[in-house]
Amino acid sequence: MGFLPNHDQEGPGIAPDAPRKTGFPRFWETLSRDFWDVFRAGFLALAGCLPFLTGVAFSLYSHVLIFAPIFGLLGGAIAGPELCALADTILRGLRDEPGFWWHTYRRAWKRSARASLLPGGVGGLLLGMQIFLLFHAGALGLSTATGAGLAAGILLVLAVSIYLWPLLALMDLKFLQLLKNSGLLFLGQLPRSVAALAILAGYIGLMLWFFPLAVSLLPFLNLWLPALPALFLIYPGINQIFRIEEILQEK
Repeated sequence: MGFLPNHDQEGPGIAPDAPRKTGFPRFWETLSRDFWDVFRAGFLALAGCLPFLTGVAFSLYSHVLIFAPIFGLLGGAIAGPELCALADTILRGLRDEPGFWWHTYRRAWKRSARASLLPGGVGGLLLGMQIFLLFHAGALGLSTATGAGLAAGILLVLAVSIYLWPLLALMDLKFLQLLKNSGLLFLGQLPRSVAALAILAGYIGLMLWFFPLAVSLLPFLNLWLPALPALFLIYPGINQIFRIEEILQEK
């Protein structure tokens, strides 16, 4: 298990002896201090997700089943490194780590790019298939129970991803170990996990509900808006279990 190395580069931050705030004041402090870093990382993550989004949309409107897993796999693999780098940017802000954003973002992207391909591809494939089947449930004659199962499957992939990308940004783990730890963490702090999942699923739902108006807002809201509060909720549990800040301070 290898944590991200400590960076000696000076940059924006807060006084090391200042007491850390909690609750909404802490969230506002992080948002106001690191907004542009998180915004840029969220924009790049959205750009990384475009191949997946356009590929799945094409499969839906062409009604060709084989396109869904192909575009899902390729698009998910492309999106993986950017999603991991977004999680890394947010986590650095939550632990008050100084550094210049582009320097740390690029280093995090390079470090996790190869490891992100498999989880991104598998997650994209599952999402692509489930979205396609749910979209065509009526035409395929699927039962209500099957449709509910597909919707639950989509939520399950999102639930795992809430922890998977932060864990991948923090340590070197095999894919199956990542899945196991993500599931255990989700269950281990269930109230916070459900709240984080609700934020992510609610954001996606609103984007779909107000489509196509939401498309014009995506460059500004991108992925920072759901990712920051979701990671803010689950970070205390991750930090407590893996002693992230304690280990970094020892280094």
